[in-house]
Amino acid sequence: METSQLLELSQQYLMSTYARQPVIFTRGAGAILWDNEGRKYLDFACGLAVCALGHCHPHLVEAIQKQSRELLHVSNLYHIKPQIELAQRLVENSFADKVFFCNSGAEANEAAIKLARRYAWGKWGGQRYKIITCEKSFHGRTIATITATGQSKFQTGFSPLLEGFSYVPYNDISALEAAIDHQTIAVMLEPIQAEGGVNMPDPGYLEDVRRLCDQHHLLMILDEVQTGIGRTGRLFGYQHHGIEPDMISLAKGLGGGVAIGALLAVDKVAQAFVPGTHASTFGGNPLACSAALAVLDVVLQNDFLPNVQAVGQYLEHSLTQLKNKYAFIQEIRGIGCIWGMELDRPAAPIISACLKAGLVIVTAGEKVLRFLPPLIIGQEHVDQTIAILDGVLGESYAQEVHQ
Repeated sequence: METSQLLELSQQYLMSTYARQPVIFTRGAGAILWDNEGRKYLDFACGLAVCALGHCHPHLVEAIQKQSRELLHVSNLYHIKPQIELAQRLVENSFADKVFFCNSGAEANEAAIKLARRYAWGKWGGQRYKIITCEKSFHGRTIATITATGQSKFQTGFSPLLEGFSYVPYNDISALEAAIDHQTIAVMLEPIQAEGGVNMPDPGYLEDVRRLCDQHHLLMILDEVQTGIGRTGRLFGYQHHGIEPDMISLAKGLGGGVAIGALLAVDKVAQAFVPGTHASTFGGNPLACSAALAVLDVVLQNDFLPNVQAVGQYLEHSLTQLKNKYAFIQEIRGIGCIWGMELDRPAAPIISACLKAGLVIVTAGEKVLRFLPPLIIGQEHVDQTIAILDGVLGESYAQEVHQ
């Protein structure tokens, strides 16, 4: 079937929840994608930070194939061996004591919100229930998580929203302190605001948040859905800051392309979940957990994260060279394999032009290009990306000069 026919069928049968690019990817290997007409693309979006090991990594494929031949699903009314092993691996490499598995980042954040309220209910008898989040944050698409999200564009048309959330500017510790009252139970924020523009924490900010949480007996919840599993050059984003949160949410890169989410928590908080308080039918199923174990096998190898750090520094240097060349590039910010390039103009036309030139990147807000390459990339992939991007930006600059 021709591409035009497939696109017409997509429009006919799928709900219009995405502004999709007119391309149909059918195959991938490493950092490369191919569409249904055989065109080749360099993937610097990797499914919005999901395909951490790139496409069809041999170790991940083998693990999925092996598990699919043995057992795909069994209810959480029974013990699941890969789930136990994955929980152990996550706990042993983090601050956490306990893990709850689900299917997505939104579900992981939903679980964090429920656990925070359940913990507060047990400790203070329902007198405290409020959670403070940040402006420009993004925490998911459920009613609870869009309420937690500090961007009105995701909330429009879904009122009434869930009671008990307030928002403060990111990196403003004074505003956060002023927002705390006798009903506050938690602060929920991202180590890097990815969807909100790849906004980085100021030096000492997360440490100050931890201090305030300790001072006021609040839970510190970190949304690591996008920053977790090596994206920043450390296994978790919080590890750059010398702190330990009370909870973190994970998803995206954890399964390498297989849907899985997780909530990690310290024991004193995790104890608030008892049988019947929360559940997920598909959460922690054998297939997803086997995939996640395979991802961690690779990411936890001794040389893997140092390479993410090194290639991230090279990407920063290369993007900065473009900034020095084009005045309409306002700022480069990021770490590891998550970077934003802020422009003085809409990013969408540049995204589309890059796609036509064989480069897949995405936006992070109206004027920010977001780069989320697979963690297995090398300098040669960065060089190819910069060459394509330079050509596209050069055309944009030339059009500006001629106008």
